[in-house]
Amino acid sequence: MSQFFQIHPENPQKRLITQAVDIIRKGGVVVYPTDSAYAIGCHLGDKQAADRIKRIRKLDDKHNFTLVCRDLSDIGTYAKVDNTRYRLLKTFTPGPYTFILDATSEVPRRLLHPKRRTIGLRVPDNPIVQALLGELGEPIMSSTLILPGETDPMTDPYEIRDTLEHDLDLIIDGGFCGFEATTVVNMIDDVPEVTRVGKGDPAPFQI
Repeated sequence: MSQFFQIHPENPQKRLITQAVDIIRKGGVVVYPTDSAYAIGCHLGDKQAADRIKRIRKLDDKHNFTLVCRDLSDIGTYAKVDNTRYRLLKTFTPGPYTFILDATSEVPRRLLHPKRRTIGLRVPDNPIVQALLGELGEPIMSSTLILPGETDPMTDPYEIRDTLEHDLDLIIDGGFCGFEATTVVNMIDDVPEVTRVGKGDPAPFQI
């Protein structure tokens, strides 16, 4: 049975943020709001929690997990980024984008695309996530909360609880945060490629 925290989206309660981070550190699977839709996440180093997310979403090994970061200071640790890419990232973060980049050796191999060794990275513009990441001190391994057979993310925390309360350890109700997934931009090659159009404006990356 999952816990259910109502956290104020503009002024996250420190006590609840601390409790949420403790659940993440202990291997919990958590649903939380972002600036595009609700996401499902866990501790970066926890294989069992990541496997639970795969089962909930019925993901295969080719799925690109995303590291949700507080700011660009984490980017260089987990992804290979040159000056040109860094400037582009700086312009569009925080925001509703996921950037696919070559991963560094700091990323556990099990989180990588098996052939391309890539990882998704994103910096969301949401006070609750920012508070979680600040308290945790490292990225949250995440995926948009889209259930098997669906194309749109779940948007209602109470519906999420009714559907998934036995599969999750914590649901954070941060109110309505949107119903679109992020726009995904592949930055592996010299020319960025938009591979999924979502909430973020794709125009700056389309040539």
